[in-house]
Amino acid sequence: MKSLISLLYILPLLIFSQANKPNIVFLLVDDVGWGDFSCYGATFNETPNIDKLSKQGMLFTNGYAASTVCSPSRAAVLSGKYPARLHLTDWIDGHKYPYAKMTVPNWKMKLDFKEKLLPEVLKEQGYATAFFGKWHLMPINQNDFDEHYPTNHGFDINIAGKEWGQPKGRGKYFSPFDMPNLDNGKSGDFLTDNLTNAAITYLDKVAKKKPFLLYFSYYTLHGPVMAPKKLVKKYKQKETTFVNSKDEYVNPTRAAMVERLDQSVGKILNKLEELGIADNTIVILTGDNGGNYDATTNGLRGYKGLAYEGGVREPLLVKWPNKIKPGSRSAVPVMGIDFYPTILDMVGVDTYSKKEIDGVSFLPILTKGKNKLKRNSLFWHYPHYHRTKPYGSIVDKDWKLIEFFEDGKLELYNLKNDPNETLNLAETNLARVKKMKRKLLKWRASVGAQMMVKNPNYNEAKATQKL
Repeated sequence: MKSLISLLYILPLLIFSQANKPNIVFLLVDDVGWGDFSCYGATFNETPNIDKLSKQGMLFTNGYAASTVCSPSRAAVLSGKYPARLHLTDWIDGHKYPYAKMTVPNWKMKLDFKEKLLPEVLKEQGYATAFFGKWHLMPINQNDFDEHYPTNHGFDINIAGKEWGQPKGRGKYFSPFDMPNLDNGKSGDFLTDNLTNAAITYLDKVAKKKPFLLYFSYYTLHGPVMAPKKLVKKYKQKETTFVNSKDEYVNPTRAAMVERLDQSVGKILNKLEELGIADNTIVILTGDNGGNYDATTNGLRGYKGLAYEGGVREPLLVKWPNKIKPGSRSAVPVMGIDFYPTILDMVGVDTYSKKEIDGVSFLPILTKGKNKLKRNSLFWHYPHYHRTKPYGSIVDKDWKLIEFFEDGKLELYNLKNDPNETLNLAETNLARVKKMKRKLLKWRASVGAQMMVKNPNYNEAKATQKL
């Protein structure tokens, strides 16, 4: 009898606690450059909804992806671990250069089940979890497909996620999409729109029933660069009179894709308001790697795949009503590995082991206005050939060191004074180079990073030939 009375007393408290847990909307944009949004300086692209989001929460000027390519970056977000520790260090299934100078290690092309991912932890806390869009974390081998969908890694439902790194439907970004659990819609329908509609339908079903994680992983802005003709026409017209004073990357079709993304974000934010749950919903918007175009992005050197800031620095916006000061800004460097502990701290979860992840919670930055974390360095490890030769790098406070594995070449930049990495200071700062390289080597050993070895089949004449 006493136990029954105790249960009757505790149950309302549990229900109250469950009802007040914040919802989470995580918006991950593919191939978005640091300067693609107006709130980050773009003047050709138009992003009024994303700009509004930036004014409602905190904008980070030093948000970093954990990799300059997609699959490792996505794995880091979900696991809270460096790609080097996961041994998932390239986009699945990567490029193959059989005659290159170095041999790529035998890396993993899937997420191990031993990794307890963010949605799995949240499910244990009573959260509904839904995945929409690009997954790209499952092996190419179709025999393993059924074991590695999002629904096998903590998500209750999966809409459109498969092994693809870009749209694979017959119409690419236009109907028919031929994606798992996504209605093909009608002729002329655009993928970003239909995924957004599916996400809104989900919100209608789950809102107010239980706390939820809506993980919307956009296929856009990844190629093929396609957009509705009416929007493309708008930006082609704008291009005729546009004064490119900031040396922006100007592409009318891609700008139309950005606007369609912005409209998607606006629809989701409006739906949260309509459902009366906006004040209890955390919204995070970021990207997986730099823009996929060969151009400087608003002062940052490089692009997707390259070791430089344009390949790895990302937009990062976080909104949490009554917790984060609207219109706040932070220059504290944070990385994709940090979302895992930060989100769990936000929802009051303390059951995860902080010793088993690499990320650091940046909740004190968001809610208490702190201007530093208990960490000075961030690391990258890319033992692969892509648009660059293999490299490792470290950002330590204001300094960045890049080590290229083939020849040991070192590049050192002061990001505070030279954010677009124009002046290599390695030869004039030998002591700093030595100290930072020592840190980089120590970190690689600590995470068990897979290293490259000399290729016995190296052929200088054929080194750039790709299978």
